[in-house]
Amino acid sequence: MGTLYYGDNLDILKRYIKDETVDLVYLDPPFNSAQSYNAFFQEKDGSAAASQIRAFEDTWKWNQESQRVYEELILQPGKVSEVMQAFKTFLGTNDMMAYLAMMCPRLVELKRALKSTGSLYLHCDPTASHYLKLLCDAIMGKDNFRSEVIWKRTSAHNSARRFGPVHDVILLYSKTDGYVWNQVFQGYSEEYLENFYRFSDAKGKFRIGDLTGAGTRTGESGQAWRRVNPTNTGRHWAVPTKVLIELFGDKSSDWSVPDKLDALDKAGLIYWPPRGKVPGFKRYYNPKAGVPAADVITDIDPIAAQSAERLGYPTQKPVALLERFIKASSNPGDVVLDPFCGCGTTIDAAEKLGRKWIGIDITHLATSLIKSRLSDTYGSKLQIKTIGEPTTYREAEALAEQDKYQFQWWSLGLVGARPVEQKKGADHGIDGKILFRDDLKAAKPEQIIIQVKGGRPGVKDVRDLRGVLDREKAAIGVLISLKTQTKEMIAEAASVGFYTHKVNGLKYPKLQLRTVKELMDGKAIERPVNMVVDDTFKKAPESKKKQSAQKNLEL
Repeated sequence: MGTLYYGDNLDILKRYIKDETVDLVYLDPPFNSAQSYNAFFQEKDGSAAASQIRAFEDTWKWNQESQRVYEELILQPGKVSEVMQAFKTFLGTNDMMAYLAMMCPRLVELKRALKSTGSLYLHCDPTASHYLKLLCDAIMGKDNFRSEVIWKRTSAHNSARRFGPVHDVILLYSKTDGYVWNQVFQGYSEEYLENFYRFSDAKGKFRIGDLTGAGTRTGESGQAWRRVNPTNTGRHWAVPTKVLIELFGDKSSDWSVPDKLDALDKAGLIYWPPRGKVPGFKRYYNPKAGVPAADVITDIDPIAAQSAERLGYPTQKPVALLERFIKASSNPGDVVLDPFCGCGTTIDAAEKLGRKWIGIDITHLATSLIKSRLSDTYGSKLQIKTIGEPTTYREAEALAEQDKYQFQWWSLGLVGARPVEQKKGADHGIDGKILFRDDLKAAKPEQIIIQVKGGRPGVKDVRDLRGVLDREKAAIGVLISLKTQTKEMIAEAASVGFYTHKVNGLKYPKLQLRTVKELMDGKAIERPVNMVVDDTFKKAPESKKKQSAQKNLEL
């Protein structure tokens, strides 16, 4: 079970996250002073849908809020105040300074939330990584810096008059010296296998390791065995005790050196070269093993355009990358926190690895995406606690007054709809869509068009939606409103008629009216649910655990 919070992560951290309750923090805060990210919702074939939505403005500007935060930070004596003042002297009041002023209090709160055994992974690009490292040195302590991890996020990138930028930086800090660390391994490269595992027999590929160690000995390890005397080459027998114990148990550690060597030879683990040379130890290739993971990651590829994992979110990271970090710095049952959780990759990896998790995001779009992703991957029985979303009509009304776009995204989430582009005046009467196929041979999916009204709707809104249905040749239209519909609206909607399902022949009202309260009370829209493929969101792949559970139910 995990918890999703909607809202500004600084406020959420202060209000809800207690001191020293988190084992691992991963954050990938947005920064790009000249770019707005768009979240593309892909069709099932992987191509980008025509509609898109501006998910967040990834732009930081120095303004009164930045100045206020900066002044609060420098009032507190210590390294944080010193480094922020140094930044201000060097950078002035530009976008980067605004970014650092907003990141600083969040990093302070994240350190507070970490347990003494906890670690923090800060994912950034080279534009800001050097500034963020200085900031983390001040907040986390320079002695608690553990690694600068380089992830090769793309294989090629055209860039005029400089080397192509192909990597991201992940800064790893612990809270104290007593941090959790589990050695993780990465797979062998093809080049490594070719160079080292050059031999093979009936058991598989192997490389030859030493059975001797440097220096001579006068005891058993220095005596001849099978007419081979290691002393002649200035060495002594060095039997791999760990392998013996794995094969023959703890008792083998008490055996004589000749008996240990005989046991290994009988097990087929000694390689005999041409006569006159010292034998070696066969180290067989184990595909489940590997080499200790390094701070330059080249074995985890970015998500390919056609990958089942790709959900269309612009900054989506591979689950394998997050799995590596979570395995290294936490244990099953630990709490993982992502304060910029986006489409939920950290949460997905934490759930997969048996960790508890906390996700925070400032858009209702993100929380809807994450719920959909986790449901696809782990099934609807997965428990998700959501805090910050409206749970009463009054709270929904307040959200509509505060931010009409957040209200739209939240309302669309009530019916499982996908938002469309939210630029002012550019929605063409469409706030969201549900896509489905009632005929699997059809080239394009059918559409359910959604409009959301935060104010008081009228019969004109119903007529306008009817026009959109005709223009788009959509199957069904739904008008979601905060206020109750009038009798005229209900009559106008009823006059539009019905949509007939092409497979089961059932009829569904072509234009439907729902209030937010009705949806919150469980009154769903009338739509095909059987013998239909839902194309609204690109589906996340199912976990093996869910697939196994389904197979057991089918038996």
